[in-house]
Amino acid sequence: MWAGARIRTWRGRSGYDKMDLYTRGTLHSMVWLSSVCQAALSVTRPVRESGAPAALIAGTVLLAVAQGVCSVPLVPRALKSYMGHGPVGRRLPALAAVLLLANTAGLLGLGAYAGPGVFPELPLALTAAAAPCTTFLVLVAPWWASSTVVTVVAAGAGGGVALAGGSGGFALGTALGMCVTCCFVAISVRLSAWCLDVTAKLRDAQGVKTRLAVAEERLRFGRDMHDVLGRNLAVIALKSELAVELAQRGKPTALDQMTEVQHLARASQQEIREVVRGYREADLATELLGAQGVLRAAGIECAVQGDGGGLPAPVRSALGWAVREAATNVLRHGDPQRCAIRLEASPDGVRLTVENDGAAPGDAVAASGGSGLHGLRERLAAVGGSLEAGPSGDGLFHLTAAVPLPMPRNAGPSSPER
Repeated sequence: MWAGARIRTWRGRSGYDKMDLYTRGTLHSMVWLSSVCQAALSVTRPVRESGAPAALIAGTVLLAVAQGVCSVPLVPRALKSYMGHGPVGRRLPALAAVLLLANTAGLLGLGAYAGPGVFPELPLALTAAAAPCTTFLVLVAPWWASSTVVTVVAAGAGGGVALAGGSGGFALGTALGMCVTCCFVAISVRLSAWCLDVTAKLRDAQGVKTRLAVAEERLRFGRDMHDVLGRNLAVIALKSELAVELAQRGKPTALDQMTEVQHLARASQQEIREVVRGYREADLATELLGAQGVLRAAGIECAVQGDGGGLPAPVRSALGWAVREAATNVLRHGDPQRCAIRLEASPDGVRLTVENDGAAPGDAVAASGGSGLHGLRERLAAVGGSLEAGPSGDGLFHLTAAVPLPMPRNAGPSSPER
């Protein structure tokens, strides 16, 4: 049950949240794997039997653990700094640099006691000690600066190996191995952070695009209201002023002007109703285009098949509401990437099918639940239709609305052959 809950929680996350969790987990795993590897190499039997002081061995292990602990808050801060969300500060990087130097000195001390022939894993241990600092350094420093620091550290480690009694080839191999491994770590970390940054920018861009679409719809509605009411209200104001002047002069034509004002007010009222009714009513073709636009604005690939042309007005309205409710469910539930809307008409009825992926089993809307689906069933029932909705396995969610078509008036039972 615990594993199932974790899987549902993972599926319920958005694409950016998954990428963020994966990137942070990868960076922390890389740091701790290096620290554990270096600590394990520091307590091998050749090192313990080489005569090295126990305090030096224990200190080297503790320094490796301290590097991992220091990287726990440092790596997220470096990642935020790379994405432009704030500075890292100076204390933690300075502490990490001190721990790196102390850890490197401890490993070189162990190498001096054991000798390169007894401790051949010394280059690997030195590389593992440098990996935590490399992980955060490439996120906060330019390429040239981080490359220079890595080269200096590798050259210093190679020189230390030579002073500890290693041959020139062994010291050179240590320096080159550290450079190559640290460059690989730097490239991996930088690419992971770049992918996360691009994902965050795409998420923000999709949110802005969705808000712009809503704002554009509000402007369209406001523009329609202005076009409908602007002229009529101006005429009403002028005729009302004229009626006041005529009434002050005792002219009987003031009554005619007020009658026209009354007619204009009623006509404006009717036009407002028509505008609001057109805004609230669901037209099938409009809803199909709107659903495709909104889903694409949210980063969901949407394919629409069919337009519903030639259907009776009540059927188009009911199916338009179905498209609107289906698009709302796709946006609200799960983490969909694709959605397919199909409209299939036959002589006896029309069927609307909406299928999307990314449906979370724990959060999926049941076929009999949800106020939106309940209201949609009532609208479809008014035209003799039915609704089926629910998950179908493999992370898919289906919504099917079926509406029968009325038979033409001139159609009837065929007469028997004579």
